Amino acid sequence: MITLWLDARGDDGPSVIFRGGVFTSGEIYQGPEPDWSFTDDIRLVELQLDATQDSRTTFIIESNGRIFVTSDYMGTELGRMWKKWAVEAAQGDGAAEIRIGNTRYLRTMRRITEGLELDWVIEKKRTKYRSLINHELIASGEVWVFEFEPRG
Repeated sequence: MITLWLDARGDDGPSVIFRGGVFTSGEIYQGPEPDWSFTDDIRLVELQLDATQDSRTTFIIESNGRIFVTSDYMGTELGRMWKKWAVEAAQGDGAAEIRIGNTRYLRTMRRITEGLELDWVIEKKRTKYRSLINHELIASGEVWVFEFEPRG
């Protein structure tokens, strides 16, 4: 397992189990903001946070033409260590890439803690992933919500 974990860190993207290295393949998307509704049929996307120079898989939530990810288990020190990428995104500049298939999308992650968007995220995550997410989990800091905004 240790060998697989070490090998994965240099790979072009993550495996289902292990974090991977930086993206080296895939075309960077150029053009108008996509219609993200196609992600309703996609369970996992690959996420690379520029600050950490590694990648992982995560759920993706589209609602009202915008895309979001959540990071669960953030209410404990162990959870924040496990999900260090979310801490880095919240504390840093949030520069990230999402890779879907062979396309890379340059984005900026912005943590949101209030607003109408949370209703959208809660509804969509409950439906798409059968999650127990609710406003209380977000307000308590157990679940962090990030919007992926176009970079630049």
